[in-house]
Amino acid sequence: MAKLIPLLLITVLLLGCTVRDNIDIDKQSEIKEGLSPSEPQSEVKKMEILSSAFDDGDEIPIKYTCDDEDISPPLEFSDIPEEAKSLVLILDDPDAPKETWTHWLVFNIPVNATEVDEGKEPKGTAGENSWGKLGYGGPCPPDGEHKYIFKLFALDLKLDLPEGSNKNDVEAAMEGHILEKAELIGKYERK
Repeated sequence: MAKLIPLLLITVLLLGCTVRDNIDIDKQSEIKEGLSPSEPQSEVKKMEILSSAFDDGDEIPIKYTCDDEDISPPLEFSDIPEEAKSLVLILDDPDAPKETWTHWLVFNIPVNATEVDEGKEPKGTAGENSWGKLGYGGPCPPDGEHKYIFKLFALDLKLDLPEGSNKNDVEAAMEGHILEKAELIGKYERK
């Protein structure tokens, strides 16, 4: 038993040093990262897409649909990742009969774009919507209320695709290059 006490004492001392060393290493890494020891890290902001015309989950005003002016709503982009090289905007109706209907597709939007004015196209390259046209085509559901998803993607490159590329080609080119994604959902039902 007398032989075990020194061995236990050495083990306790070694464990104490290891724990203290690990704490010191954690503090050193926090200091290197510009944080004071034990200071909580600030919350990272996520990229957003918003509209002043409607809130997320609300009804899209008739002005932006096929039942009225059929112009694009105003949009705002914020907190785009610093390392992003381009943006992609897709507006889809997943509730369309048979397959998802693409209402708007624009790629290679500059990363310094922070807004799209009402009735305007964002700077970038226009892709083909499901009508086979370029540009915005507003909600026009054949039956019931449909959900319309405005999707904004931040990419780590510019897409090497021509104007008029379809959504399948754009999504294939985006694969593995998406840094962040944001969504804005609007609803519309024809009266």
